[in-house]
Amino acid sequence: MSELGQKILEMQPLNTVIREHQLFPRRSLGQNFIFDINLTRKIARSAKPLDSGTVIEIGAGPGGLTRALLIEGASQVIAVEKDKRAIQILRELEQIAKPRLKVICADALELSLVELSKEPIQVVANLPFNIATNLIFKWLESTPPLSAITIMIQKEVANRLCAQPGSSAYGRLTLMVNLLAETEFLFDVPANAFVPRPKVISSMVQVLPRKKPLFKTNISVLQKVLTTAFNQRRKMLRSSFKMFGGSKLLEKAGINPEERPENLTLEAFCKLANLIETNRF
Repeated sequence: MSELGQKILEMQPLNTVIREHQLFPRRSLGQNFIFDINLTRKIARSAKPLDSGTVIEIGAGPGGLTRALLIEGASQVIAVEKDKRAIQILRELEQIAKPRLKVICADALELSLVELSKEPIQVVANLPFNIATNLIFKWLESTPPLSAITIMIQKEVANRLCAQPGSSAYGRLTLMVNLLAETEFLFDVPANAFVPRPKVISSMVQVLPRKKPLFKTNISVLQKVLTTAFNQRRKMLRSSFKMFGGSKLLEKAGINPEERPENLTLEAFCKLANLIETNRF
């Protein structure tokens, strides 16, 4: 272990630091802290190699995962946190970890990650449930693309991100993310690992942005197609797409009109989007 890693392990336990600074989690910010250093180190190790490029941690809070990233060998960490109460705690860690740690007080929804550092850039974060999907799509639209996004999110959302055709979790989110990235379910994080304890299980997921979309399609038209299909997921597609030509459109795309949306591949939906955009059916 590096000298810095040893220094961090010798710091006051995080729960002690939080009590001293009276940093009580705020529900409005979606804050749930993890004090178990073994768990945060496991999360850090689940990311892509940390010893090159920059790791941007979103929602660093008091720095539990930040500590772990540095202990596990991250060469450069940028910790982003909007809660000014936590910044003072992070600054103390920043002083110990210079120049490998930089702390930024900012709202991730308003931040361009590619402007913070040189490539390659990866994100590692425990995301607030209420803004997780917005952040994922924001990052997938980054140019140049991020090298990896390793995130803790609500298990329900994780299942939707990584769902396979035919499953109940398969839907619009699955397909839109799959167009732009590969996804992998890593592991669950039990509710009792957090303070305060949330009502749901969390999961770690890794998202690897593609250099270009998997299929050539108009994304706005594809979104409309997916909304049309999955807003009526129990209906046959010929009924859902009646306004676009129904069976005629579907047969032109090589799709059984009696099929249901959860059984269609991304490629099939992209064919539909392309036909609708060009009115070739």
